[in-house]
Amino acid sequence: MGPDSPLLVFSGKSNRPLAERICSYLGIPLGDALVDRFPDGETQIKIQADVRGADVFLVQSTCPPVNDHLMELLIMIDALKRASAARITAVIPYFGYARQDRKDEGRVPISAKLVANLIQASGANRVLTIDLHAAQIQGFFDVPLDHLYAIRVFAKYVRKLDLPDLVVASPDVGGMKTAWSYAKRLNARLAVVEKRRTAPDAVETGFVIGEVEDKNVILVDDLIATGGTIAKAAKLLREKGAREVFIMATHAVFCGRAVEKLRDAPVKEIIVTDTIPVTAQIERLNALTVADLLGEAVHRIHTNKSVSLLFKRF
Repeated sequence: MGPDSPLLVFSGKSNRPLAERICSYLGIPLGDALVDRFPDGETQIKIQADVRGADVFLVQSTCPPVNDHLMELLIMIDALKRASAARITAVIPYFGYARQDRKDEGRVPISAKLVANLIQASGANRVLTIDLHAAQIQGFFDVPLDHLYAIRVFAKYVRKLDLPDLVVASPDVGGMKTAWSYAKRLNARLAVVEKRRTAPDAVETGFVIGEVEDKNVILVDDLIATGGTIAKAAKLLREKGAREVFIMATHAVFCGRAVEKLRDAPVKEIIVTDTIPVTAQIERLNALTVADLLGEAVHRIHTNKSVSLLFKRF
């Protein structure tokens, strides 16, 4: 991008408060756009600002209602492209449709690849996201993708808690790499909870690998959907003698009976971010903002500076 290309930020309906916080960090107003519905339910979009030759960043999480927000994203990108924006970066703090990232059985789609294709076909030149459910989704895009990690936000908060005898635990074997990154950054020990999935929304927890007795344990995950896995893992950790258990997850999807399960979970605090608007009424719930992290990434991309410093987990 040339130095004279104006920086503009727009938002769909999925997470306008986060977009406003990003703009506050950047010191610019949020771009004016009409995001509405036609009487038959179709998405209606009109960009109400001049974007010709501009470096445009569109903030839109594909959180519930997922299909509505995904269509808003695609149609807004198309509108910006047809309005002659010089570059369009899709800022997708939470990237939905990420669970089906491979064919692990017959006759199933690879939904993450399909959505990547749709975003590119609509006209996005670049993608910026946080904590993908599966890191290999980066390879589904043929445009540059900047993958940030919320650990930068979480680690700062945990250090303020000044917890002694700290252990970072993963609620399942698949999350061990993420948990190890947190443990290394926080100078903590590592543990993992063994689980078996008995249905798409049901799990059974078995045993804990690692020493958690009389320790402060932080359970880390990329998202909380129905809450079953993380709530059962927290219960097992307490049964194994953990002093206090903290839940820490980037994306607060909170679907099904998640709020009920989290209210009943034996935890000291549930710490999430605002990649998805947090509206659940849970007394111990604390939402940290990723606005500064995303705002700094937007600034670096716009000014052609390195973003790699923001990629580092530790």
